[in-house]
Amino acid sequence: MSHRTSRFLGSLFGQFGLLAGAIIIVAPALYMLSASFMTSSEIFSTQLQLLPSSLNWENYIEVFARFNFLRYLSNSILVTGAVVLLNLLFTPMVGYSLAKFSYPGKNVLLLFILATVMVPFTAILIPLFLIIRNLGWVNTYPGLIMPFAMSAFGVFLMRQFMLGVPDDYIDAGRIDGASEWRIYFQIVLPLIQPALITLAIVVFVANWDEFLWMLVVTTGDVLRTLPVGLAKFREQYQTRFELMMAGSVIAAAPVVLVFLALQRRFLQGMAGLSGLK
Repeated sequence: MSHRTSRFLGSLFGQFGLLAGAIIIVAPALYMLSASFMTSSEIFSTQLQLLPSSLNWENYIEVFARFNFLRYLSNSILVTGAVVLLNLLFTPMVGYSLAKFSYPGKNVLLLFILATVMVPFTAILIPLFLIIRNLGWVNTYPGLIMPFAMSAFGVFLMRQFMLGVPDDYIDAGRIDGASEWRIYFQIVLPLIQPALITLAIVVFVANWDEFLWMLVVTTGDVLRTLPVGLAKFREQYQTRFELMMAGSVIAAAPVVLVFLALQRRFLQGMAGLSGLK
């Protein structure tokens, strides 16, 4: 077998492997979307039916009519949006401090921040709840938002990107008489836009899907977010699979749309983090 033939076969097997992996990953999501338009008889048919006979938009209408999905959706948008904005506001400041300033204990502080990534959230769930309870934030928007206002991964991401910002730009700003805040907002932040987009996507996805904390800190139906509402919806309509699939599509759609809209910036950010150009 010639070298060219072996390379061709290797490339062919690699393409088949990627295609098989893509099918395994995408197939459940595509079936969920298809089943959301089916009727109960089509889903429970003895023969596997991959496509609906007609688009039953009534399933989506029934989801909003039978359950308080609009309230859950608005709560998720409000909470997740606030968390993303707070992370974009504070996390780059910490990353900038760790990357461009020298002070005692900086490396120890960075190691401590990174160490928190290895601590499971369930390990700090009870002490975090006690803190929130003592602050009077149980079943309030601050109780849903503030525990996620900053992320250790975000601090690390911002620090790594800001290490790549040339010090000459910062020194030039100082020579021109610019304040540290002006240097930060007008020089540093515009240079790390891909990293900011990456941070926004990662934080958005993580907090949009957050279930455990939202379940623990809410005591009523008014402040429940979409993951918690979807779980309660499944408890009541577990035999109505078409409604469950419609609710799942509603919950997944914002994440997919955000990623598709910002995927180019996200890939640029990840490439910059890994050192690829």
